[in-house]
Amino acid sequence: MRGASCVRWVAHALAQSVYLVPERPATVRTVNRLLARVQREGGRGRVLHEALADEREEREMIAAFCAERTDEYREIVERTRGFLAEIAMERRRGRTTYTEVEESGADLIRFQKWLTAVRQRDYFDADGDDEAAAAVVACERALSEFEAEAFAAELPSEEPPAVAPRRLRAVEPETDA
Repeated sequence: MRGASCVRWVAHALAQSVYLVPERPATVRTVNRLLARVQREGGRGRVLHEALADEREEREMIAAFCAERTDEYREIVERTRGFLAEIAMERRRGRTTYTEVEESGADLIRFQKWLTAVRQRDYFDADGDDEAAAAVVACERALSEFEAEAFAAELPSEEPPAVAPRRLRAVEPETDA
């Protein structure tokens, strides 16, 4: 192994279903679990340890990893714009309801999980993480405001109703006397 810039790889992209990942504790555990599962199900697989001797090739591989993560971060940002547009549209339609909040909440959870997953694969600090994180935070804020509006809209009015509501009254049970 060369200096600190040397990256040790767990596998090298040789054919279909063969992946190149940096050798890190989390990736080693994941690859070992995957290999064990493949073997349990009757398949075959192996892990090849590869150290790239050519620094140019190493830089190219790192650039390829970064490009993929940057694309994913950009996609998160793009999708969050749609999320914010959806909330704005629901406001314009007057559909500030808790049902809409629940639907948007499910979308927000997907964005949060997606960002976490991309960050876990971002081995080399690709561009776009900060922008994607800020976009998800903007969605969190927008949903919080939307939720407050929906809650306020669904609260009973402070004004008394025009017609007094019917009230139930307790009645003594009849006795056989």
